[in-house]
Amino acid sequence: MRIVVNPVLCQSHGVCTEEEAPEIFTVGGTKTVEVKQPIPPAEQLDAVRNAIKYCPTGALSLVED
Repeated sequence: MRIVVNPVLCQSHGVCTEEEAPEIFTVGGTKTVEVKQPIPPAEQLDAVRNAIKYCPTGALSLVED
C-alpha cells in the first residue's frame, strides 16, 4: 500500500502536514504536498487515513501495489 498525491487537486492547505501526519507529509517547494514515506509504516496508517479523510480537496489516496 502506498500514498498518492494528486498534484492537480492539492492546494497545500496543510491539513495532512500540520494536523494529521507530519511524519509522513510535508509541503514542498512546489507548493504541493510531498510524501516523505510513500509506503507508510503500520503505526502511521491511522494518521495517514485521517489525513486522507480530512484533506479538503480529496488530493490524497492509498493504493494497493
